[in-house]
Amino acid sequence: MCGIVGYIGNKQAYPILMKGLQRLEYRGYDSAGIALLDNAEMNVYKCKGKVIDLHNFAADKNKNGTIGIGHTRWATHGVPNDVNAHPHYSGSKNLVMIHNGIIENYGPLKEELKKRGHKFLSDTDTEVLIHLIEDIQEKEQVRVGEAVRIALNQVVGAYAIVILAKDNPNELIAAKKGSPMVIGIGADEFFIASDATPIVEYTKNVVYLEDEEIAFIERGKELKIKTIKNKAKTPYVQELELQLEALEKGGYDHFMLKEIYEQPRSIKDSMRGRLSSAEGVVNLGGITEYEQKFLNAKRIIFVACGTSWHAGLVGEYLFEDLARIPVEVEYASEFRYRNPIVYEDDVVIAISQSGETADTLAAIELAKSKGATIIGICNVVGSSIARATHAGSYTHAGPEIGVASTKAFTAQVTVLTLMALRIAYRKGTISASRFHELLSELEAIPAKVEKVLETNKSIQKIAEIYKDSSNALYLGRGYSFPVALEGALKLKEISYIHAEGYPAAEMKHGPIALIDEEMPVFVIATKGTSYEKVVSNIQEVKARKGKIIAIVTEGDTQVKEMADYTIEIPETDEILVPLVSVVPLQLLSYHIAVMRGCNVDQPRNLAKSVTVE
Repeated sequence: MCGIVGYIGNKQAYPILMKGLQRLEYRGYDSAGIALLDNAEMNVYKCKGKVIDLHNFAADKNKNGTIGIGHTRWATHGVPNDVNAHPHYSGSKNLVMIHNGIIENYGPLKEELKKRGHKFLSDTDTEVLIHLIEDIQEKEQVRVGEAVRIALNQVVGAYAIVILAKDNPNELIAAKKGSPMVIGIGADEFFIASDATPIVEYTKNVVYLEDEEIAFIERGKELKIKTIKNKAKTPYVQELELQLEALEKGGYDHFMLKEIYEQPRSIKDSMRGRLSSAEGVVNLGGITEYEQKFLNAKRIIFVACGTSWHAGLVGEYLFEDLARIPVEVEYASEFRYRNPIVYEDDVVIAISQSGETADTLAAIELAKSKGATIIGICNVVGSSIARATHAGSYTHAGPEIGVASTKAFTAQVTVLTLMALRIAYRKGTISASRFHELLSELEAIPAKVEKVLETNKSIQKIAEIYKDSSNALYLGRGYSFPVALEGALKLKEISYIHAEGYPAAEMKHGPIALIDEEMPVFVIATKGTSYEKVVSNIQEVKARKGKIIAIVTEGDTQVKEMADYTIEIPETDEILVPLVSVVPLQLLSYHIAVMRGCNVDQPRNLAKSVTVE
């Protein structure tokens, strides 16, 4: 949530900040603002709305300055408006700050500062923190950086902050805890951002700040880092693997559509170097050191949120079916608060596209404190989850800019399938012939997804018919149940149509009461062990005049005769069906949202990387 960007160097800061905010807008788009320092003049421009609104607002204003900070907001404290937009001033207006995160004890801090004469303009926790920093600076007679360090020892919560001081045009001060921050190191210039997307255009050399670290970024000097406990740290410089072209739409109308169409490649990239059906090999180098932990595990626990949680549900079926290990799938936001029972021989697999999900990070720390082995599956190299886990695997899906996750889901399921196959083969819970069969089937998935994408026009026609629906049901059994949940989530997220996913057999335990001639029911009815049962569920819907849109195996005739509309997918082994059947549901949601005039890439109230609790 929220995107922060900063620049100090020899170039004009404004164009760099604005381009950075556009790249980060998927993290929040309620309001936006920038602060620029031009000699001794501090110029702060901010407004409710998107980055383009900020650009228009600042069009006729002084935008000079080679040092500055910018912010695009996802509201936590205070409604989205001009006043609550970042950056926020200190009382004297000498300091300005941008902030991603939540200061949990801002209430008592604010009351204490009011007693000392501080006046607040906004409803934000951020303004409280910058006032606190200035209060400490004046009271203790210390430099801003030292005041930041003292203040951060007093706050409770998460933060990624960047501070600009009017009386120091040659320094930015940044700090983080629980929210991501990366610093790019260029030729006599520095870049600061919530993630690498605004930086890759200018430099490949970056430093990822760790929790409770403060960066002192001075013009013409080397980067300095110390902890809030005043311990000096040596910056660890890494090289970015991100490619600039991956951040552009590439001719597509929306990032979401581009990312749906990238899935044949992202699935293939998630398998590359890890799978060879010809040699009968699955090799996940990232977990090799901890493979014995898997083999000895009495239980696997998945912790995740949203779409990643649905991927974890697919993982439950995979690991229990193939590797015969009991699995629990937990919402990270619930797991961390309910005093869960975790044993030292448990393996906890944390799944996150961004690698920065706050609740998942907290769940990791809880499980680690109980002695469990923590494996991460995420998409962003150098992310917090990648650093917090004992081991793990990157999905290699490439940047996902659309808020509604698509290629991340299929990449996560691909990696989980590889993991389950590897462990099953090592445990001997799967025969050699079945193992080799599934390897060949998995290698064929990208081509099958390509074939599904060719049905886009017919899917678009179905979307036209149901775009004005008020409600929808999604049904599936076995491996297809998580796909039903994911299909419903996609429709909710981007079209704002109420939708629910259910195990098909559960329909008659309540949801069947909702079915009438206006209710579209999307059913994953591919060939497999539950096929005949799903056919019976379809008949139950038809008997109540419901409208059936079925995902079926190519050549199916039985469901086709009953359904109002069918979408065919290539014949696929049952355990791999989620990788193929989810794609038409993604396309349906996309087209329905576009037809309803919704902002597909930036749906209301949502942000891409949920870095606050």
